[in-house]
Amino acid sequence: MLSLALTLLLQAAPAAPAWPTKDADATFRDFHFASGETLPELRIHYTTLGTPHRNARGEIDNAVMVLHGTGGTGKQFLFPQFANELYGPGQPLDITRYYIILPDGIGHGGSSKPSDGLRARFPHYGYADMVEGQRRLLGALGVRKLRLLMGTSMGCMHGFVWGTTHPEMVQAMMPMACLPVEIAGRNRMWRKMAIDAIRADPAYQGGNYTSEPAQGLRTAGDLLIIAGLNPLATQVEAPTREKAEAQLDTRFAAIVKDRDANDLIWQLDASRDYDPSAGLERMTLPVTWVNSADDFINPPGLRIAEREAKRLPNGKFVLIPESTETKGHGTHTWAKFWKGELVELLERSE
Repeated sequence: MLSLALTLLLQAAPAAPAWPTKDADATFRDFHFASGETLPELRIHYTTLGTPHRNARGEIDNAVMVLHGTGGTGKQFLFPQFANELYGPGQPLDITRYYIILPDGIGHGGSSKPSDGLRARFPHYGYADMVEGQRRLLGALGVRKLRLLMGTSMGCMHGFVWGTTHPEMVQAMMPMACLPVEIAGRNRMWRKMAIDAIRADPAYQGGNYTSEPAQGLRTAGDLLIIAGLNPLATQVEAPTREKAEAQLDTRFAAIVKDRDANDLIWQLDASRDYDPSAGLERMTLPVTWVNSADDFINPPGLRIAEREAKRLPNGKFVLIPESTETKGHGTHTWAKFWKGELVELLERSE
């Protein structure tokens, strides 16, 4: 459930190519959060590729929304391992056919977040709030129904929220790297450890720090690294103590670069209201759900995915085997591992 931006950093992803994108902000006044808090103005930043197509009824019928994970942004889906496999001519999400929408979730990227100025006074948003922001964005763009909703990690969980609360707005869905149950057990524990480490740092000062609480971020960053690793690949890449420690230094520097402590706390804690399990039978749309066997955050040994997948009326569950080539929790970002499943989903949801 960690995120893509974080896992992409962990994998030292190459620079994004120059895709023909458009960036914009949508603003929504007097936004009410499930906590009872409000913002006078909520900003949702988004990136798009391609052009909307309208059917005979004048409705946009080619919109695809892709949702990022914890700590990420929509722009992570411009990295080569994702975009180069999907957006080009003849590829599954060819941007001459599809209108791709890549939003930054509340609390992330260019959207409204604690580090904009409110700090610890920023509303304590949850996943229901984030999905509501995405729904309003689609309304602002004139999209009444998505041809496809994809989501990775936190975005995968947002997908299950969408499927159980607004299934009529989605034609097909591909959630990747999550479970459709309450965040509990080890998954909640490591998140709480990271949050507590930052808050316990004297430099945090209740969220009103003058410089980032480095000690707390050190512990939080280490936990994020562990959560994203593929143990097989890491053993091959770092077979000695010296290489392992050097790789750790590189990964840590990347994961805390430009990181804001309040933003990270709010991002990690946003999953506290997540539990779509009661409504899975309402997801009658075609679903291809993809997890990976090397995922620390969603370990296959729990057997939760196989159990819950049986409740999806038109669902298919795929577990990508662990190998030295897979990317741990970040396997969801590398389209080569699941591209064929996306093609099959698009075909069976026509």
